[in-house]
Amino acid sequence: MNGIESLRDRFPGPAKDIWLNLSSVLSSGSLSPDQRWGVAIASAIAARNPTLAKAVLADANAAQVSPAVVEDAVGAASLMAQNNVFYRFRHLVGKPSYADKRAGLRMNKLGKPATNKLDLELYSLAVSAINACETCIQAHEKVVTDGGLSEDNVNDAARIAATIQAAAVSLEAGELLND
Repeated sequence: MNGIESLRDRFPGPAKDIWLNLSSVLSSGSLSPDQRWGVAIASAIAARNPTLAKAVLADANAAQVSPAVVEDAVGAASLMAQNNVFYRFRHLVGKPSYADKRAGLRMNKLGKPATNKLDLELYSLAVSAINACETCIQAHEKVVTDGGLSEDNVNDAARIAATIQAAAVSLEAGELLND
């Protein structure tokens, strides 16, 4: 993991646990390597830290992750940037009448993944966790578990998403402390 390893000195001392967790969640668990890297790429994009996203992508490429996984991870991050805001609004506004209104938002990528529907849904679940959209988390979790992934798989995806988000915050903190 040379891309992520190159960021080691940018993590402030209080974020040592995050650094250690990052290498741990990206090297083991119940997910396949493609699933693990797809979740990591989508999460890094959703965490909105270009330095981290580039490092994760570099390591995914070094791990020979297929372009299709990268395409679906980018698609999940992009679609969930839209859907998580929209459906979180519907949930938080607290008026049932909004559920009857047409979304009118294109989501064709969800029906035409470059890899497979289950993995794209898993990447979308991880991004939805970062974006804290309860409705989307529940919907994607149901699709992936009904499709055959285990709760351990879902938990590992959430662990990756949480750690990637924490790494993005830690890198920002490191930049603030070094300015």
